[in-house]
Amino acid sequence: YDDMVHHMALVAKMGLELSTEERALFSAAFKNAVGARRQAWRALTMLEQKEKLREVLPLATGAESKVFLHKLHGDYCRYLTEFEPGAPQGKHAQLAEDAHDSYKLASDIALNDLPPTNPVRLGLALNFSVFYYEVLNSPERACLLAKAAFDDAISAMDNLEDDEYQDSASIMQLLRDNLTLWTADMQEASDHHVN
Repeated sequence: YDDMVHHMALVAKMGLELSTEERALFSAAFKNAVGARRQAWRALTMLEQKEKLREVLPLATGAESKVFLHKLHGDYCRYLTEFEPGAPQGKHAQLAEDAHDSYKLASDIALNDLPPTNPVRLGLALNFSVFYYEVLNSPERACLLAKAAFDDAISAMDNLEDDEYQDSASIMQLLRDNLTLWTADMQEASDHHVN
């Protein structure tokens, strides 16, 4: 796109009014050239934040803080997999493994030390299930995790104060939305496979 930007800038410098098509090409050239740089900048920023988070992790003492920070580390690794698509070998696989390890560690702590309605625990279940679905391409595991978190929390919702109820309910709605979407996708894929 940099070449396209260069050529479109030359056209614009001719001093003639740009046609609709030329304006569209000019816009597309700059949008795509800048978009690639924005994506690279986001990846770099996430790498820096991931490294800062690695320094803070050992300082967490409470269960909720540990779960939150390990979840956040998993999130950063998951986001970075979006910038490293490709072969199962190499950086993408390492980032996916790092994300899984962080989510798993956070999940172990959450399941032992946080109530099922805790918003941090529910947020972890939401993001870990998205990781299974989007990164590991494992819709069955994603659905199992999301359903277990939803089912565990639903039975304890009546005991919550209003503010915590709202936080938990909004995350549970996202879990339910994902379950609905994912099960429909799996059913559609199954129907196509049978036909």
